[in-house]
Amino acid sequence: MNKPLLITMGDAAGIGPEIVAKAFRDAPADMAGCAVVGDIATLRRAAALVASPLALPVAQLDNLADLAGVPPRCLPVLQKCELPTLIPYGLVSDLAGQAAADCIAWAARSVLAGEAAALVTAPIHKEALAAAGGWAAGFPGHTEMLQAEAAAFLGKPVGEVPVRMMLANDELRTVLVSIHMSLRRAIDAVTFDNVLQTLRITHGAVGASLGHAPRIGVAGLNPHAGEGGLFGSEEQAIIAPAIAAAQAEGLDVSGPFAPDTVFMRARQAAGKPGEFDVVVAMYHDQGLIPVKYLGVEQGVNVTLGLPLVRTSPDHGTAFDIAGRGVADAASLLAAVRMARRLVAA
Repeated sequence: MNKPLLITMGDAAGIGPEIVAKAFRDAPADMAGCAVVGDIATLRRAAALVASPLALPVAQLDNLADLAGVPPRCLPVLQKCELPTLIPYGLVSDLAGQAAADCIAWAARSVLAGEAAALVTAPIHKEALAAAGGWAAGFPGHTEMLQAEAAAFLGKPVGEVPVRMMLANDELRTVLVSIHMSLRRAIDAVTFDNVLQTLRITHGAVGASLGHAPRIGVAGLNPHAGEGGLFGSEEQAIIAPAIAAAQAEGLDVSGPFAPDTVFMRARQAAGKPGEFDVVVAMYHDQGLIPVKYLGVEQGVNVTLGLPLVRTSPDHGTAFDIAGRGVADAASLLAAVRMARRLVAA
């Protein structure tokens, strides 16, 4: 890429800084042209934690132009947040939440302004974000924060920049109608407009990355996709009409299918292509459990609908193992590779 790829450090109390450091240590070719947006002291602590078998020098950048002079297996950091002290591992901290939010906002604005090519975000802790108070507390996660940044950049209301979450690995892609909300609210979010909008976003974004119109399978909301109305009416009253409307627009969409089998039907197994390129799921866990079951270390979260490329690992902050040096950087590396592919698409 001609422009840098930015990586936010995530929550300072979690495994984000550690997996970022491991990625630079172990995969210099993949991390070439990447710069970390975070706290220099936190990243130095992470570099020291993973400094075996190879030492990992940390270089503080004054600006993105300095990245060109950083050698391989060196961790380049842009100081774009304030932490008065190192945050203890594994503890929810308002300071860590605010620092993570500041890094995300700065990095997103840089990509939106065309100064960087794409954004990869290490995991944040939603309780820490809420504890930070102020503007950061208004967002339940990355997706909503990036949606707000994109809307501000475009000069539009947030509602006019619809986004969706996709989780993907080499075997399965799934896009969600709703994201971070209670299951009770998520059921209410299964509306004709939301389902149709999700299908449109999926068609455009996944089609752009594949180079052809995607085959979209749609999961039902209820067991057995409602069994003809015996177990719920949402499939007949909401989901099927939205599918029909998408088909009338020329989208390759089918369903609704039983949620307990549609993901298996879409799975791209060795020597056996799936029936669908992507599955649209009705709520968060319905779509994420199948992808994560196939291997958290290879899953990538992609935000669809943004005017920038954003990917992330498909795991969280893992407070229980933070600071022990055992966290796996594979999902972060997969997110970096995915971001490069999406930029090139």
